[in-house]
Amino acid sequence: MASEGVLGRILEQKRQEVAALQASPRPQPGPAPRPLRLRRGSGPLRLICEIKRRSPSAGDLDQSLSVVERAQRYAAGGADMLSVLTDERFFGGAFSHIAEIRAANLEIPILCKEFVIDEIQLDYARHVGADAVLLIVRCLGERTSDLLGAARARGLAALVEIVDEAELRIALEAGAELVGVNSRDLDTLQIDVARAARVLAALPSSVVAAQLSGLRTAEDVAEVARSRADAALIGETLMRRPDPSALLESMRAAAARSSSQLLD
Repeated sequence: MASEGVLGRILEQKRQEVAALQASPRPQPGPAPRPLRLRRGSGPLRLICEIKRRSPSAGDLDQSLSVVERAQRYAAGGADMLSVLTDERFFGGAFSHIAEIRAANLEIPILCKEFVIDEIQLDYARHVGADAVLLIVRCLGERTSDLLGAARARGLAALVEIVDEAELRIALEAGAELVGVNSRDLDTLQIDVARAARVLAALPSSVVAAQLSGLRTAEDVAEVARSRADAALIGETLMRRPDPSALLESMRAAAARSSSQLLD
């Protein structure tokens, strides 16, 4: 799918990176992927906590903690999954960050958050110990099915990211089992929570659903917990804090309260 703006620049960079990766020996698989367990059931909203050092929308974020220290704070605060950016130019990430976190023996699955356009990136995700990869329909279009199959062939779960109903159709036709609705438009970087809520509501119950981006407060998380979502990804607001533990704990508490109210 053709993209303009920020996403277009990112994808141009990815094409250059993929060419360089393909010129190197294909990496060997790393530690075996672990199950995600993001389906909510009758429990509280699952929280996916992100590690990134900067972003096109927010600029530089807190770097006072190492990636391992931040992962440990997230784990202590009750995160259900880590989302680790591997793009260096735009997000300050690296594949090595996943390897470092995996070596710390945290019992928490890791999503490799990359702008995947080629199977070689899946090989690197598997090499460093990721448990899942992000596949963005806006980047892949009808190729989503091919990359989803390639991820599964490597034992990796896939979070398929969409922004609207047209992309939801592509995700479902590809056989996605875990779908994330991004509140942020990747071309314009604008947040539209109402659109995300509408698309989330359209997801079939057979799909594990996550809301991505735009969550800044415990009340924001509580609102998502009252929705169709099984999980929510929280990034920038946690990354602005040298110690995210207190905010994460308050978000978990808010999610738990909202979830219990749904069962009353």
